[in-house]
Amino acid sequence: MSSGPSSRLGYIDWLRGLACVLMFQTHCYDAWLSGSARASKFFMWSQLGGTFPPPLFLFLAGISFAMVVDKLRQRNFSPNQIARTTIRRGAEILALGLLFRLQEYAIALGWAPWSDLLRVDILNTIGVSLMLMGVMCWVMIAPGNSEGAPRLGNPRPVGTAPETQSSTGLITAAVLVAAAVSAFTPLLWTTWRPSFLPWELESYINGVHNLGQPQSWLFPVFPWTGFAFAGLALGFLLMSARARKIGGYAFLLIGASGIVLVFASKFLNSLSLHIYPVYDYWHTSPSFFMIRVGMLLLLTTLAYGWCRWGPGEWGFSPLIQLGKTSLLVYWVHIELVYGKFTILPHRSQSIAVASAGLLTIFVAMLALSLLRTKLLGRFREVVNWGRPRLKLRRLRGV
Repeated sequence: MSSGPSSRLGYIDWLRGLACVLMFQTHCYDAWLSGSARASKFFMWSQLGGTFPPPLFLFLAGISFAMVVDKLRQRNFSPNQIARTTIRRGAEILALGLLFRLQEYAIALGWAPWSDLLRVDILNTIGVSLMLMGVMCWVMIAPGNSEGAPRLGNPRPVGTAPETQSSTGLITAAVLVAAAVSAFTPLLWTTWRPSFLPWELESYINGVHNLGQPQSWLFPVFPWTGFAFAGLALGFLLMSARARKIGGYAFLLIGASGIVLVFASKFLNSLSLHIYPVYDYWHTSPSFFMIRVGMLLLLTTLAYGWCRWGPGEWGFSPLIQLGKTSLLVYWVHIELVYGKFTILPHRSQSIAVASAGLLTIFVAMLALSLLRTKLLGRFREVVNWGRPRLKLRRLRGV
């Protein structure tokens, strides 16, 4: 029941693609449905599906981050090099998030408030999460780095004792950080609010924005970064020697753990032992965080099974394709749904018309994804074709 490289990586893109589709339907129905349609159960269920993409994107960012760190460690990058590489990537995503807000403000110039420039959106939180995970990995890896490590570029054997010990430490640290973020969220949203900070900074902690109270529709560090660290723990677990050895059985254990978390969350919530001065199950409670992580673990197992034994990777997969370019389709579809270039008038459509618009968005984003992949592939072919010729010219002294 060992897993091949395709199924090990394909399920991640498949999950990203699923998050994109859920994001499309949530945004399309929210932006286009009329008042009467918004009062329907159809709209309620469509918005419920929209609760999955944000934690799923962060969770997958954590898994991918662990894979990157594992690859860098196998290539014998030093802790400082790993930290610089990963933190720089997080800073790039954060910069893209700020650039996205600037673009949205420029397009909506004249009616959008200036405070929209500083709204904490999902890209901002992913960027901050990557930087925080980079710092955590540096703290955990640096003390155990031996001076006699092989030189950079010489592969390190997988499953060596120091590597196994540090992987266990990384998994433990990621779990503890995720739990701490979840545990402090209710306090930082209520009685421990850092109101002494400017709202531009406080918003990154609890999503207060400039509205005086934390907003549940924003994506502050507390609790959203916790999903990234939960994914980081799972990623390091999947990269461990033990998980590599048992292959696909690891995902069965992951699914079982997800079920345990779901029932544990429901049990804890039923006890009514609320230790927080203000308890809000659906937004800030650790129990709600726990059940969402459990659902993410179940989705990971289902996605792996779908890609390994189901039709997930039989021929062309639209979800995997969208998952490969999730940042691009996120960026573009927002403008076509909510922005000035919307393909349908806002808040005035029936369910049927909005569904036709959703299908149009899906096809358009899939075509854009394919175009981007094709152009990038051709660019790489040109670069790879030119490298040997450039090397030959240098050898000849030309």
